[in-house]
Amino acid sequence: MDPFATIVLAEFVGTIFYTFIGVGLLFLVWKLIDWVTPFPVVKEIEEDNNIALAVLIGSVFIAIAIIIAAVILS
Repeated sequence: MDPFATIVLAEFVGTIFYTFIGVGLLFLVWKLIDWVTPFPVVKEIEEDNNIALAVLIGSVFIAIAIIIAAVILS
């Protein structure tokens, strides 16, 4: 039996749709973080090599991604 026979087109389109929604929400969160902080986040991470800020921003992205995934799956 073909394992791909059970894939329905609507499920595939839904997955792509929700992927774009999740990526869009992460982009909006990034812009919000960049707007709220009193210093340029990208400059701090790239030029000043602020590892602590990079880990913090990465952790925030992971947390937001988990929340978005939970909302989409519910």
